[in-house]
Amino acid sequence: MESNLVSVEWLNKHLNDEHLIILDASMPKATSEVSNEEITKLIPNSIFFDIKNKFSDTAAQFPNTIPSEQQFEKEARLLGIHQHSKIVVYDNLGIYSSPRVWWLFRTFGFSNIFVLDGGLPEWIKQNFTTVSNYSSVEKGGNFKAVYQPHKNVFIESLDAIANDSKCTIIDARSSERFKSEVPEPRKGLRSGNIPNSLNLPYELVLKEGFLKSIEELQAIFKKLTQNHNLIFTCGSGITASILDFAASEAGYKTTSVYDGSWTEYGTLISEK
Repeated sequence: MESNLVSVEWLNKHLNDEHLIILDASMPKATSEVSNEEITKLIPNSIFFDIKNKFSDTAAQFPNTIPSEQQFEKEARLLGIHQHSKIVVYDNLGIYSSPRVWWLFRTFGFSNIFVLDGGLPEWIKQNFTTVSNYSSVEKGGNFKAVYQPHKNVFIESLDAIANDSKCTIIDARSSERFKSEVPEPRKGLRSGNIPNSLNLPYELVLKEGFLKSIEELQAIFKKLTQNHNLIFTCGSGITASILDFAASEAGYKTTSVYDGSWTEYGTLISEK
């Protein structure tokens, strides 16, 4: 089974490979009261992948909404991404927002993308070279987006999915948020969870900024459910992508993300 991960050691050896694109997908945690400190260290040859402003539908009602096929293609081309590119994506928290980029590319039909295990913190820990500025894109790419609808679930399908014994909805939020023991971080959003969903806080598939081993991941998912049709949700689609990525590493083939997640569901669906 081919892994979707690469190590910092591998990336350091292949920094100047032809066709390699390195994307920095760093963004603040939604549950943090303060933004991350300004990023002053970057992996050489990095290009910023702006999830919130360029690779989300900013006109949508809810945050981080997946963009249209046309928008994604346009913005990916502006980053110099080609059909023959090999992409490595990282973030400054280890593994947090980078799987969202992996999921987006897979959802738009591109599979030659990998997540940097340990991210920027591990790169710095290994004393590899850093720079202070992003690389400039000299020429646009020829990337072609081909939307894969099976990777994305919409609210209209949730009732049927929640009542399908062959499917399992898994929520990546903390157990306290899932159980309504603490308020949601987004002001005005009610607490709760999607009917018949199960809880797997995304931190449980990680260890010190790294993804857990394939064997550990397989054990985690098998303990939670025997189903292989897995639908992941969270607050706004970011950490759900971590679970989708982890499930892929564990060998699951039929997984998807409910992109609107609890922000959409909790807003549009009244508590029963």
